[in-house]
Amino acid sequence: LSLHDFEGVPRTLSDQYRAMCATGASVVKIAIYANRLSDTLALRELATGTGQEGRVLLAMGPSGVVSRLLPDRFGSSWTYVGEGVAPGQVSLQEFLVDFRARRVSEKTALYGVIGSPLAHSLSPSMHNAGFAAMKQDAVYVPLEAADVDDFWTFGAEMKVQGVSVTAPFKEQILPGLTQLDSLARRVGAVNTVRATREGWKGINTDVPGFLEPLVKRLVLKGTRATVLGAGGAARAVAVALASEGALVSVSARNLKQACEVAELVSGEGVLIPPAPDSWDLLVNTTPVGTFPGAESSPLPGGPFQGDVVYDLVYNPLMTRLRREAEFSGCDTIGGLEMLVAQAVRQFEWWTGLEAPIDEFRKAAKRALSRGQLHTSDDDA
Repeated sequence: LSLHDFEGVPRTLSDQYRAMCATGASVVKIAIYANRLSDTLALRELATGTGQEGRVLLAMGPSGVVSRLLPDRFGSSWTYVGEGVAPGQVSLQEFLVDFRARRVSEKTALYGVIGSPLAHSLSPSMHNAGFAAMKQDAVYVPLEAADVDDFWTFGAEMKVQGVSVTAPFKEQILPGLTQLDSLARRVGAVNTVRATREGWKGINTDVPGFLEPLVKRLVLKGTRATVLGAGGAARAVAVALASEGALVSVSARNLKQACEVAELVSGEGVLIPPAPDSWDLLVNTTPVGTFPGAESSPLPGGPFQGDVVYDLVYNPLMTRLRREAEFSGCDTIGGLEMLVAQAVRQFEWWTGLEAPIDEFRKAAKRALSRGQLHTSDDDA
């Protein structure tokens, strides 16, 4: 006996559930639409206090994915998978391989990524591969939240142990943290948090993750560096560059926001596009050029008169920005290198174990090759 609500959580859900159980149906199935991550908690409440053994309780939509991936925690007898069959379903391969469904139990430690949207995220593939390689009883899932308070409510109830933080919450999450490392405090944004006895602690692994592939190619001291964008990733990039002695300017469509980020490092804020021959290093922190808009560019046609172009977009691996920059003679760096570098630091902070970086890289490339990603951001 089933009930579907494609708009949200019915106000009389508990009454309807009890009435359905009273019919003597072998299995009671309820599917709601989760407009918020915490909407899924209404399903957990149903699973307590009844004698109904056969039940399927799930939430549709991006915020409901967790109920499909962790059926045991929502009192479900089974779950559903499929390639685009219903809102929030994942493919069978993702369910069994990426999310290691057959190894997950009620005792499995829960981690995830919070942000919106999250359909693009490579983080679950990477971190779950890391947990598998290191034989950790842990799982990492997408947690698409309506806002930060939405996650706090969900995280407390579900005993989430740690999360990656991506757009638009890298700055918004700060007030809810009880501890913050000095780097995150300077950047004014975090991308990694974990639960402690004293509350949630936050750090920023974007800065060292961004620098790792760059310092191998370029001496940054005295380099003129222009950052495209003025979001949380731009803040981390600007601080990273300044820490290595680069002369930083920030270029964005909103001059006020560009200046605010530039002030972090005593730099200059300018409008997009930056002036020709004004940079040695160009860093794109915007999502422009991400699949399916892969033929777009934050700087179409250039000019590319500098030395290095670093595009944080990782889907596709070779963006239009990088293609045109290489054609003009620039060295280029893709976003996947930063993504992996910052992710392994997250894993090590959570677990205390040395991250299997090759497994992270291979998992990310496998996910990309499946063509499952549709957007990108400064992930995790």
